[in-house]
Amino acid sequence: MARYRFKGGVHPRYNKELTSDKPIKEMPEPQIAVIPLSQHIGAPAKPIVNVGDKVKIGQKIGEPTGFVSVPIHSSISGKVIAIEKRPHPLGKLIDSIIIENDGERTLAEPLSPLTPEECSPDILRDRIKEAGIVGMGGATFPTHVKLSPPKDKPIDTVILNGAECEPYLTADHRLMVEDGERVVKGFLIIKQILSAKRAIIGIEKNKPDAIKNIKKVVDDLKADVEVVELEVKYPQGAEKQLIYTLLKREVPSGGLPMDVGVVVQNVGTASAIYDAVYRGIPLIQRITTVTGSNIKEPSNLLVKIGTPVKDVIQFCGGAIEEGGKLILGGPMMGLAQYTDEVPVIKGTSGILLLKEEELGLEKEGVCIRCGMCIRACPMNLSPTLLNKLIQRGDFESALKNDVLDCIECGCCSFSCPSHIPLVQRIRLGKAQAMAILKRQKAKS
Repeated sequence: MARYRFKGGVHPRYNKELTSDKPIKEMPEPQIAVIPLSQHIGAPAKPIVNVGDKVKIGQKIGEPTGFVSVPIHSSISGKVIAIEKRPHPLGKLIDSIIIENDGERTLAEPLSPLTPEECSPDILRDRIKEAGIVGMGGATFPTHVKLSPPKDKPIDTVILNGAECEPYLTADHRLMVEDGERVVKGFLIIKQILSAKRAIIGIEKNKPDAIKNIKKVVDDLKADVEVVELEVKYPQGAEKQLIYTLLKREVPSGGLPMDVGVVVQNVGTASAIYDAVYRGIPLIQRITTVTGSNIKEPSNLLVKIGTPVKDVIQFCGGAIEEGGKLILGGPMMGLAQYTDEVPVIKGTSGILLLKEEELGLEKEGVCIRCGMCIRACPMNLSPTLLNKLIQRGDFESALKNDVLDCIECGCCSFSCPSHIPLVQRIRLGKAQAMAILKRQKAKS
C-alpha cells in the first residue's frame, strides 16, 4: 500500500465517528424552498417561470445560459412567490426562485429512462446536462462539460473519488454503504461516455464497510473496475493528488486532469448520473452530513435542494448552544456562513456546527520560518512566500510563483504554529491574480 501516496498533506482529527454509522434519513420537504439560479461553476441559469406560476417536482425552472452552465429544477411542488436576490452559501446575494410548498407533491413528467448500452456518448451527455448534474463533491463543475474533453485529449482512465477526506463528512461514505449499485452503475456510464480503458474507485481505508460493499457490487456486476484502498491522509480526495496517488501522473501547472488522460468524478455525481439515465430524475436532492459538537442530533440526511439551512438544523434538534460557527462543507475547505437563511444547494456536502471554544481564534503571530507549511503543501508551493507577496500587494510576483496552482485545501494554515491565515490570504491573492490575467488577455 506504500505506493498509494502523495507528497505533503496533513492528518487532522477526522471526527467522522459522529455520523459514520448513521443511516441516511430523508428530511421532509421545506415549506418554502429557496432555489438559487447559480449552483454551479460557470454562467448562472435564467428563470423560465414567473411569479404566480405553479410548478411541479422535477420541473425545469431555470435554463442554462451557456455551455458551462446547467438547468435548475424545482425540488417541491407549489407556487412561485418571488424571484429575487437571496443569501447564498458563497456569501453573495444571488438571484433565486422562491417556491411555496402546496403539500400536494405533484410530479413533473419524468425524462424517459434510457438503456446506457443502447445510447451514444452524446445522448448520455445530453441527458446528464438536462438533469442539471454538477460535481457533488463541492466543486459543482457542470458534469457534461467535464465529460466532453477535446478530441486531442483522449481519456484512458476514469477515477471515482470515494476518499471523502474532509473531516466530519460522511455523506459519500453512507452512500457507498447503502446504495453502492447506483454508484457503480453510474460510474460505468462515465466510463462508457469517455471510452476509457481503465476505471478505478479510490476509497480511504477508514471506510472498510464502504470498501467491502463497493467490491461486492463490482463483483456482482462483473464490472471491469478496480477498487483501491487509499491511505488516510488529507487532502487525499483532491483531483491532482488522487491522480498522482493512483497513477503517478502529475497534472502540469495550470493544467487539468484531461491533460494526463484522466477524468475524476465524485461518488455522489455517479449516483446522480444513475438517477438521470436509468430513472429520468433530475438533480433535486442530495445527501448532506449535519454534524459537529454544536448540533444535538448529528445525521446524514437526504435533503431537497433549496431547503433553508435553518430548517435542516432544526430537524436535527437544533444547536446545543448559541454562538459558535456555522460552516457549509467541512472544516478544512468549507465556507463559514453569516446567516442560517442560506439554502442547501447542489454542492452542500455538509452542514457543520462548532462550539465557540473550538473556533481556534488564536492571535496571528509572525512567521518563524519553520517550513511546516511548505512541507504540508500538496502542490509543492511556498505558502509563506505567497503570503508575503500578497500582503504587500505584489500579485504579479504571486502569479509567477504559481499562486493559481493552490487548491485551497488549508493544509498550510492547519500546520502553521504562528496561526497565520495562509489559505485565506492566498485565496484573496488568487482572485487578484485572475484579474491580472483577464486584463492581459483583454489587451492581447
